[in-house]
Amino acid sequence: MRGPLHPRTGIGRRAPRARPLVARPSSGRGAQGPGAAARRHPVIEVNDIGKIFELGQIRVRALREISLRIETGDLVAIMGSSGSGKSTLMNILGCLDIPTSGRYLIDGVDVSQMDEDDLADLRNRKIGFVFQSFNLVPRTSALVNVELPLAYAGLRGVERRRRAERALRSVGMGHRLSHQPAELSGGQQQRVAVARALVTNPSLILADEPTGNLDSHSTEDVLRIFARLNEEGRTVVLITHEPDVAAQCKRVIRLSDGAVVEDRRSAGVHDPPPAPRAQKSAHAPRAGRAIPEAQA
Repeated sequence: MRGPLHPRTGIGRRAPRARPLVARPSSGRGAQGPGAAARRHPVIEVNDIGKIFELGQIRVRALREISLRIETGDLVAIMGSSGSGKSTLMNILGCLDIPTSGRYLIDGVDVSQMDEDDLADLRNRKIGFVFQSFNLVPRTSALVNVELPLAYAGLRGVERRRRAERALRSVGMGHRLSHQPAELSGGQQQRVAVARALVTNPSLILADEPTGNLDSHSTEDVLRIFARLNEEGRTVVLITHEPDVAAQCKRVIRLSDGAVVEDRRSAGVHDPPPAPRAQKSAHAPRAGRAIPEAQA
């Protein structure tokens, strides 16, 4: 049963677990050697995943028997045009949806064996989500937005604030703690969203079109943050339709009509991410027009 609502957030506290549902490896690079990788399960393993949506008498096959392994410490882009199934796949990887067929294991644990409470804890403690539309709570400070996952986890106020401040400072937003989303540029809002994804210290970051609403400069800033997180040992999976964004990843998986049509690797799992490069922005202003958002 949930505890009383927290006075600042209105969120019911859940009793913290004594230990995580799924073991999280150390984020240090020292644990990333080939021998260590051989002793661990892949962080993501999907076997013959299929997904069918039923719309009345119409059946739409969104995913077609996809099988993938993503190792701990990898930086992966999943690409595809609209309707390719990439967002459906991310929802399954993030335990936000369930497949119609096949199996999904995270760190060797079959998620189909988890109940709703276990899945909620898994999402909160193991996975950090970043979305295209930021999904920040309006009229709420950056600090309180980042505190939210910790409030759900039952962490007390002083520790919650300390971790949230540290996460915001790690993405260059330490000077915007009290600012509300409407007072921040698009790039700054996305950095707050990344801080919120990081605050529970997850080992897996899932980002759905994280640069889709950003100009080229903010895109470069956010991609540098993802690269740094990957260098720290976290697994990062980016869903994108932008080739320039995918080029910043070690591995690119391309979907079409719900199936994998390409899977190529440009760097090893434990190699550093590709060197940053300037982004060609579809959102860049035309000549004679003002830049749409202030740069941080």
